[in-house]
Amino acid sequence: MSQELSISEVKELLGKEIGISDWITMTQESIDYFAEATGDFQFIHTDPVRAAAETPFGGTIAHGFLSLSLLSAMSYNCLPKIREQTMCINYGFDKIRFVAPVKSGARVRGRFAVADARLRSAGMLMVSYDAMVEIEDESKPALTAFWQTIIRFQPKDRPADI
Repeated sequence: MSQELSISEVKELLGKEIGISDWITMTQESIDYFAEATGDFQFIHTDPVRAAAETPFGGTIAHGFLSLSLLSAMSYNCLPKIREQTMCINYGFDKIRFVAPVKSGARVRGRFAVADARLRSAGMLMVSYDAMVEIEDESKPALTAFWQTIIRFQPKDRPADI
């Protein structure tokens, strides 16, 4: 996949996987920082001894929302840059499913396929992705989601064929 493409090339990518991010290690430190930021101190995330004794996971697991939030960093890591883009805005998610727990110490990465691309108005292209966070050496992903983003560009840059 090219590291850069034009807005007019996005539609050609419908249904195609366009990015696989580098692996990210889900450290206990990251889990603890997320707990601090969100106020979610449930023991399955923050108490390794109790989580090992009282859960089927053998230790702590990451918050589902932590795994979801990593999609931003993962997308920056692997999605091609759109030449005309001035900014990208997170529009939202549909049908998020938390499929499997991410154990502390596991490695995760994002996979992205273009599900849809359409002009919303002058200077705005909505690009939707089928996104997945996979866990290294696991058969099930941590999560799947339909992610919608808005690509902002100068209206004068609008291609005729999108």
